[in-house]
Amino acid sequence: MPSINDIIKREVNPFDLTNLKPGNFWGEQQDSILMVESIHQEAIAELEGLLDLVATDNRSRSVLLLGDSGSGKSYLLGRLKRTFNPKAFFAYIGPWADSDYIWRHVLRYTVDSLIQVPEGEQESQLMLWLKSLSAFTKRNLQQRFFNDSIWRLLQSDRQKFIKHLKQTYKQASIYNPDIFFGVLHDLANPELYPLACEWLKGDDLSEESMQDLKVKHCIDSEDAAKNILANFGRIATETQPIVLCFDNLDNIPRLPDGSQDFQALFNVNTTIHNNYLKNFLVIISIITDTWRRNTARIQPADKARIERLVQLKLITLDQAEALWAYRLKPLHQQANPQPTSPIFPLNRQVLEGSFPGGKTMPRNTLVLGRQEYQKYKFSIVNTKTTETAKPQIILTSEGTGDSKKVIAHVTQKPDIPKTPIIINQPDESEKIKAEFQLLWRQEYQKVQGKITKITLLAATEFIGMLQEALAALQVQEIKPKLISGKYASYSLSYQQSGKRERVGIVWTEDSNMTSFFNVMNACKNAIQQNLCQTMYLIRAGSIGNPKLAGNQIYRQIFTYTNHDHIKPNLTSVHYLATYHSLVNSVLANELVLAGKTINLQELQTLIRECNLLHKCTLLQDLKIVSKTSDDGDNGHGKYDLQPVKNFLLNLVTNQGFMGVPTLIKETNAQFTVVKESEIQQLIRELCQEQKVEIFDPKAKLQDQLICLVTKKK
Repeated sequence: MPSINDIIKREVNPFDLTNLKPGNFWGEQQDSILMVESIHQEAIAELEGLLDLVATDNRSRSVLLLGDSGSGKSYLLGRLKRTFNPKAFFAYIGPWADSDYIWRHVLRYTVDSLIQVPEGEQESQLMLWLKSLSAFTKRNLQQRFFNDSIWRLLQSDRQKFIKHLKQTYKQASIYNPDIFFGVLHDLANPELYPLACEWLKGDDLSEESMQDLKVKHCIDSEDAAKNILANFGRIATETQPIVLCFDNLDNIPRLPDGSQDFQALFNVNTTIHNNYLKNFLVIISIITDTWRRNTARIQPADKARIERLVQLKLITLDQAEALWAYRLKPLHQQANPQPTSPIFPLNRQVLEGSFPGGKTMPRNTLVLGRQEYQKYKFSIVNTKTTETAKPQIILTSEGTGDSKKVIAHVTQKPDIPKTPIIINQPDESEKIKAEFQLLWRQEYQKVQGKITKITLLAATEFIGMLQEALAALQVQEIKPKLISGKYASYSLSYQQSGKRERVGIVWTEDSNMTSFFNVMNACKNAIQQNLCQTMYLIRAGSIGNPKLAGNQIYRQIFTYTNHDHIKPNLTSVHYLATYHSLVNSVLANELVLAGKTINLQELQTLIRECNLLHKCTLLQDLKIVSKTSDDGDNGHGKYDLQPVKNFLLNLVTNQGFMGVPTLIKETNAQFTVVKESEIQQLIRELCQEQKVEIFDPKAKLQDQLICLVTKKK
């Protein structure tokens, strides 16, 4: 087995594996092995106590979770979900794009979370919730409704299902019971399950889909969304509680005075209590400073509905040391002999010197660990060493004739100083760019796995993400709500570069043709009022048949005119959603690159300098960026290797130096379709371009190290 120093030289910094930015806990996989149980244990116990109270008396409760940036609020929510999912259903609710749509946003995110499958379960939270309703858990009824053959019965006897639920919950004041219970029935039909979920989320379904679900209307208003969410609470008195986790809220809409519109969220919370919705635990996670700035703007009566305030405390140095130990343990297990200290090559004195008060935050601990680990890694390579000279044997003779003797004298020459290889670390800007591009790829892959079709997002989210991207690309005078009326939040306008004309954008993916007609009519009115000189419709879905009124207005606007219809692809949505996720992190002061917390202006500069949004074909079609090739197949059946080459260079820049086998392994994990021989060829190309250097090329592959810059003295 190799020594610990050899392992440190070749492996990736273990603190780089720590994702310091927050995110949706249904998209983040926490590693329980790396968890320090004692951190925030008091907060966990307090939240568990509230959860148990809700489960006992079914009365909804609300808690305000406060903590500084980097204190671990989002991680705590993920840990809460992972620990207590067996006894509660968890919904993650991120920032909303428009306060006029907040109830629809809460409903969409709640149902999105409920259709997730918890760890260790075979079915979604939604199906587990449905089967646990009291209507199906009374004697003989569960067997009647949910044995192996009951799905066929449910599919064939919809009215019986609806009647049974109406009878069971006749005192609960269910909103539109025939429609709501009918959609719950359709959840039991595998063919209708996706449509039923879309209806519950509030998607504006096509007429054909609504016929399949036997509904006449979709959830198209705040009042309807509020009442459907209320239905979940009104019939859930004998099921597990539903935990609504509001997190990452710094990117919410702003009021005219520039303050954040937290009042909209507290209105939602108050309504949950005033309407006696059952079985909800509402957790509102906010940065402490953000709360202090906004608390005076929230109505006292609404603040009174918060029953508990949980403040995350700083962690102790013992807990910080334990965080380090968990990160370093996998490296220690590979070494022979194993280090005597569980935090080698780090030491307790660094913690005490950096945090003299004896307390710190998890993020600061991990950032310090990365810096100190990297410092040690460079020290063991850049230290001057000596090479022991081989002993020299000198033969001499004594005497003459038969008495002559040959005597061997062994002489030891002084040790020969070895020529050191000095590896210079890249400057801060290079490290930040490299780490940003690695983080972008990581976040992009998460988004790819989460957003599998365009219609998973709401129209207000589309236009909000697009507005953020336009701002990053320095588009001027962006104004929301170009069109008027119900669909105003589907639109925006901006000043065309170098011209006085304004460009309007409307993005709608609603399948319902009545909604499409209303949007087209609003577009026509905006053009007639000369609110914009060029109009872009962004829509991947159908525009209906030529006989429909909406299609006729569409053809008037977008046929043989200077207006245009752009059909976005899913990849474009992934680019916008990835940037949106990073904006959320920046506004929460949670995006850390090369040990530095990045602000929004710096993020916008990085996105431009790295040209990452230039690969978004939607932005290309809007003529915001020039056309460029995208990652993946180059159109000729051959995989484009340039992104692989970029990844190699960014990873070496990020690490300073590392083992060649480790570099190949990490790259292969990111680009599974690329052969190892191709990766090795790309490394050789980078060497020829003098961007990287293998400073022991004659060694065996497993012993080779590669660095960004080397200088020999």
